[in-house]
Amino acid sequence: MFVVTGGAGFIGSNIVKTLNDRGHKDIVVVDNLENPDKFLNLVDCEIADYVDKREFIKDITNDSLGYDVAAIFHEGACSDTMEKNGQYMMSNNYDYSKTLLHYCQNNNASFLYASSASVYGGGSVFKEEREHESPLNVYGYSKFLFDQYVRQAKLDKTPQVVGFRYFNVYGVREQHKGRMASVAFHFYNQYKQNGKIKLFEGTDGYDNGCQLRDFISVEDVMKVNMYFLDNPDVSGIYNVGTGRSQPFNDMAVATVNTLRKHNNETPLDLGALVSKGVIEYIDFPEALQGKYQSFTQADINLLVKAGYTDSFYTVEQGVERYINTLLAQDATKQ
Repeated sequence: MFVVTGGAGFIGSNIVKTLNDRGHKDIVVVDNLENPDKFLNLVDCEIADYVDKREFIKDITNDSLGYDVAAIFHEGACSDTMEKNGQYMMSNNYDYSKTLLHYCQNNNASFLYASSASVYGGGSVFKEEREHESPLNVYGYSKFLFDQYVRQAKLDKTPQVVGFRYFNVYGVREQHKGRMASVAFHFYNQYKQNGKIKLFEGTDGYDNGCQLRDFISVEDVMKVNMYFLDNPDVSGIYNVGTGRSQPFNDMAVATVNTLRKHNNETPLDLGALVSKGVIEYIDFPEALQGKYQSFTQADINLLVKAGYTDSFYTVEQGVERYINTLLAQDATKQ
């Protein structure tokens, strides 16, 4: 049996669907559907059971699951970087993760979990080494601290444990996330509704819209997850990004031009889109001052050394695929 925590969420539901595509239906989804809109992510998926997170923790703690677990994909977490309740964050992200890790260690199951690039904070080197890790908020700290806990487990002598430091993931099944959805999702909806896209003005020495992020398609994230599932002898903590950084402007231009292509309009470059008012820059939020990563770029050398050699979509390639999927989904609703 495969267990996917946060299985109704963005990355979790993509894992469920990817496992389905590989012929697996023996999947238990664990989540909290207090946000009921997440169920939509599972409508086209086949699962064996759904279990509320609180009941699942009880079953894990009492060793009463009632089935054998081959692997737990642990995607369940509070990912709101603006969350101010540190006790909630640490309980939900750190303590919960420790409980699942111990279960997998005691039951010879693979444990593949979501870490985050937020552990690097405002640094400029994104390499899986302690000296480069300095989170800016309690969310990042909760992920960092669990990574530290895992590092003490001597992974070469235990069942598989893999931590994925996801960079800026975008793609299908994220519509429930609200303001925490990717900029690609927000740009798509802004342009469809208003014919324009809003980006932050420059900050930290970057020009308008020129802050740099390592944007990675959820399709590529799935390939990485499945690679490690297929190689249970490989453990470690790995960056999951493309190894490239591109500005938010690129994401905006790719979104607009995919939509323009859909409408049989010619593509436009950044300068033309700004001059026409299609791309507009707004004040940088005061609430994010000192808590914002203006630059991320995954060092993927460890990932490659672990044997992963597939290429990654560029922003232009990945966004076009994503926007076309959103267009197709919207068309079915009409």
